[in-house]
This record gives sequence, structure tokens and C-alpha cells, in this order.
Amino acid sequence: MTQQILDKLGRPIRDLRISVTDRCNFRCDYCMPKEIFGDDYVFLPKNELLSFEELVRITRIYAKLGVKKVRITGGEPLMRRDLHLLIEQINQIDGIEDIGLTTNGLLLKKHGQKLYDAGLRRLNVSLDAIDDKLFQSINNRNIKASTVLEQIDYALSIGFNVKVNVVVQKGINDDQIIPMLQYFKDKAITIRFIEFMDVGNDNGWDFSKVVTKDEMLNKIEQQFDIEKVPPQYYGEVAKYYRYAGSTSKFGLITSVSDSFCHSCTRARLSSDGKFYGCLFSTVDGFDVRPLLRSDATDEEVEEQLKSLWRIRDDRYSEERTEQTVKNRRKKKINMNYIGG
Repeated sequence: MTQQILDKLGRPIRDLRISVTDRCNFRCDYCMPKEIFGDDYVFLPKNELLSFEELVRITRIYAKLGVKKVRITGGEPLMRRDLHLLIEQINQIDGIEDIGLTTNGLLLKKHGQKLYDAGLRRLNVSLDAIDDKLFQSINNRNIKASTVLEQIDYALSIGFNVKVNVVVQKGINDDQIIPMLQYFKDKAITIRFIEFMDVGNDNGWDFSKVVTKDEMLNKIEQQFDIEKVPPQYYGEVAKYYRYAGSTSKFGLITSVSDSFCHSCTRARLSSDGKFYGCLFSTVDGFDVRPLLRSDATDEEVEEQLKSLWRIRDDRYSEERTEQTVKNRRKKKINMNYIGG
């Protein structure tokens, strides 16, 4: 029986985001800058990552507490060996209605068919520019946007529902908004523009680099006739807009200028098994791994997960100021470790 668990602010738990690896094959400055994550950077060893068995167990328990949607993240999740086996097992858990995966898309041709056969249907592909040279400068791995676009076309060809995520930074890729809308509108792919957020310790964030929702809409409305789409469910993070006379739409994710903390229903599990109640959490998450690797029963693990949610009061984006950013800059968990 599913239980109704509320946190301190009355928010139910509905979503579980699982980071399956802290490794990535890109070095985007806002997530894993190459100056810090160099060729000699030491990532988590295999024995410190939660095993598939442990991930399935904790997902099954979370499903009893109300989780209906699971998103697999990283790092780059497609770098986790045999990921399709995890998808297959999670897909069989009673109560889980939806599984999604966030990826940079580079390995979709290699792994996409296995993932689809395992039951995965939804992909969010991160692509921060459609111009090849600009995208190469963003990912710092000389990967062209056209290469990722080919991977997206492949994913579509085998049946995936694909959304594209773009982190927008002022003076870097804000000139890509209109070209990307034009390209993906014709393919009927939903693209979502994300305000640049102060996630982690190392991305050099400040307010001056944020392109706000209103600034993005101003650009878009000069080119397209659009209309707002009502939210589809409680806790939906993107604000969607439809092109007039079309079923195609795009979204804006507004964590900085228009917070959605009040309806956040997400629990986050890091690649080495720490619980976090917020993307902007400090480094001291609750370590669930020792409990999973002890002789604790499912009931005991469930009680711990319930208590973690009931004491949750995170609402960082509602409280963000220049001073809170400064105070927490060196204490927050990095995005490659907790997922986006």
C-alpha cells in the first residue's frame, strides 16, 4: 500500500532522481570544468557506487512511500556499465509509472536499443548550443552539436520520446535560443531552456550570468506567436508555451527568477548512496549505503527514508540572495555527483 508522506512544508514525495555515476565524457564549465576535473581526477571506485541490487531495493521501498517517477542521472549515466539491466528491473516495480533518463546523448547509438528494449521510453538530452564551434567550446571535448543531433535522430527512430535541455548563460549561448527553437519546432521535439543555476562549487556562477525567464520570453515573442500552456501536474518544474496553431511546445525552467520550491516533490540519491532533499544541498547528505549494506530489514530502511522526508525543509531557490550564494559556495554538492 502506498503511503502519503509529507515533508515539513507539506510537500509529498513523488519523484526519485538516481545518480548512477559521477563520471562524464564532457567537461562543461558549469558542471565539470576541465581545470578541476582533469585527466588525473579520481572518480568514485566501483565498490563505493550503489549496486543495481541496492538501487532496485531502495526504489522499491520509495515506491511504497509514494514515488511514482524515477529519473536516472549522472554524471553521464550511459557510462555506467549494463545500465539497461537496472532500467529493466526498475520498470517491474509496482507503483513506478514512469522512468526517464538525462544524458548528453553521445552514447545513444551504442546503448539506445538496449535501453528501449528494457522499457525506457523518455530521454532528456542536454545540448547547450546548435552551433558546432560554440558547442565544442562548451563541452571542452571537441564534440560537435551535429554529432549529438545525429544521436537524437537515432533515438527518435527507435521510438524514444525526446526532450532537449539547454542551460542558458548570458553572453555565451543566449544567441542560440531562437535557432534551437526553430530547429526543434520543425522536429516536434520539446526544448527546455534552463536558467543558469548556482549548483555545486566550481561553476563560477553569479546573477549577472543568468538569462531570466522574462528575458528569454522577450527574445522568443519577437520571433514567434506563443501561448501559455497550463501545468499538467503538481510539481511540474517547467513553464510551457505552445506555438500558436501548433501542438509543438517549449519550456522554461526558472529556478532563479521564479522559484518552484513550494511544489518540489523530488528525493535525490547520489551515486554513492547519499540522500539529498535538494539540488542545492550542502555536502553533508544522509548516507543510506551503510544501512543498505547492513542486516537492516526493508522495514527499517523504510522508516529511515520516511524520517528523512518528514524533516525535509529545503527551499534554497526561494531564499537565494547574493549573501546566501557567497556563504554556501564551497559547501554545496557538485552536479556530477548528484545529477541535474
